[in-house]
Amino acid sequence: MNGGDFVSNCERLQKLKDEWQKKKVMPLLKKFPERKKEFRTSFDQKVEILYTPPEKEEYEEKVGFPGQYPFTRGVQPTMYRGRLWTMRQYAGFGTAEESNRRYRYLLSQGQTGLSVAFDLPTQIGYDSDDPMSEGEVGRVGVAIDSLEDMETLFDGIPLEKVSTSMTINSTAAILLAMYIAVGEKQGVEASKLTGTIQNDILKEYIARGTYIFPPDSSMRLITDIFEYCSKNLPDFNTISISGYHIREAGANSVQEIAFTLADGIAYVQAATEAGLDPNVFGKRLSFFFNSHNGFLEEIAKFRAARRLWAKIMKERFGVTDEKAMMLRFHTQTGGSTLTAQQPMNNIVRVAFQALAAVLGGTQSLHTNSFDEALGLPTEDSVTIALRTQQIIAAETGVTDTVDPLGGAYFIEELTNTMEEKALDYIQKIDDLGGMVEAVRAGFVQKEILDSAYRYQVAIENKDHIVVGLNEFAADEEQERDILRLDPAIEDLQRKKLEELRKKRDGGEVRNHLEKLKKAAQGSDNLMPIIIDAVRAYATLGEIANALREIFGEYTEAVIL
Repeated sequence: MNGGDFVSNCERLQKLKDEWQKKKVMPLLKKFPERKKEFRTSFDQKVEILYTPPEKEEYEEKVGFPGQYPFTRGVQPTMYRGRLWTMRQYAGFGTAEESNRRYRYLLSQGQTGLSVAFDLPTQIGYDSDDPMSEGEVGRVGVAIDSLEDMETLFDGIPLEKVSTSMTINSTAAILLAMYIAVGEKQGVEASKLTGTIQNDILKEYIARGTYIFPPDSSMRLITDIFEYCSKNLPDFNTISISGYHIREAGANSVQEIAFTLADGIAYVQAATEAGLDPNVFGKRLSFFFNSHNGFLEEIAKFRAARRLWAKIMKERFGVTDEKAMMLRFHTQTGGSTLTAQQPMNNIVRVAFQALAAVLGGTQSLHTNSFDEALGLPTEDSVTIALRTQQIIAAETGVTDTVDPLGGAYFIEELTNTMEEKALDYIQKIDDLGGMVEAVRAGFVQKEILDSAYRYQVAIENKDHIVVGLNEFAADEEQERDILRLDPAIEDLQRKKLEELRKKRDGGEVRNHLEKLKKAAQGSDNLMPIIIDAVRAYATLGEIANALREIFGEYTEAVIL
């Protein structure tokens, strides 16, 4: 079809649409008004009653084919017809022994990858016997104090066969060093290890809060990991640039795309300035997104993010290798959407969120358990969560063709709109001097706070209905079994640390920590030194404290 014919057809279609609205819609609305004054997306875009073909031809430029630039329809040509996404349930609690039992159970039930949750002290660099850790040991994840705990965590799990994702950021270098050392003890070369380290510190300053060091020192650790892994762990994803926690903090879907990709730009910029080639390290970048309740909006979000990142890598950083342009991502269903009221409703929420992630082309997926608003998931609830993924994969048929909703008028319009609005945000961040400066100025944090406030007001005013919470509530709630942790865990971890310090070579540990402090004052890559300290059974807290002495600690600015 030539351009003139296309324009003529568009004009004809618009006339037909106007006639339909005049003859069919308007008379009906006089008798039966719509349920809402306006229908809007999470990013406050008006949703029209009907969407028709776009006003200009754009298939080749914007939609294209899966497995090739701009990757709108997916990063692989055959997607799930060849291989399903990795089913990776996020788990970890109490001691390494308890978490190891849960991992082995999940693997026996058909899970295809591990995802490790660490407790708060591990995330912010404190040993279990540190006064700062009191009351938090093993609560929101597994307590890892030393290589000894890490060996127990992966006991009986062959690291050459299982891909492992670790949600760890400020202490990512230390946990990665421990993982490498466990592999050595299993006889697995570092080059054979596969998995992902989250290693996304910027979103910690923005949304999550488990930072230790100032931004510049944290960025140095990240680029050290990039460089070390590019030479020694070629199949390991060196970062999982995370929009998940940004969304959980209250961001809308466009902000999730924009702030996540702006973080990605900052990491790529830092790595290239350190002399690394984005055509090489770009292949090991991965992303982590939320899947929220807006089913069609979420599908469009994943497509828009994929296309925008490909353009950023190609046009901004001059990447020529298409594999380094791909936005490969993990998805987790929305934890903040789960309700403690009528928790069984969460099974339905999670199923739709998981389906949106699959229709959006995710590479791996975690489905939340229905009881997570009440406490840590039980074995029964985590099994239902895993079965949800397996039913989508085996019984729905959505995996039989690539990007099945591609070409749907509303999906394509949403994809285009979200890309444009995310790009506007990225330009604002560029104008502030980049993401690090935007974080220091509190711009990103305030945008998220404002969005979270609007969302909460909408719930309280019942402009946004949450079933079982502000509508369709039950008079009485059924009592449910909740996984409760043994309070003795903290004492157990303390005793293990005491025994470890007695049997290890204390002099060797001190030497390694001194080497680390000296290297931190220079520009040498810190990863080999951290690995040596870990092998000598220096604890996570000892290594983090050595770096604290040199780098200092970050204090968040007050946002007015």
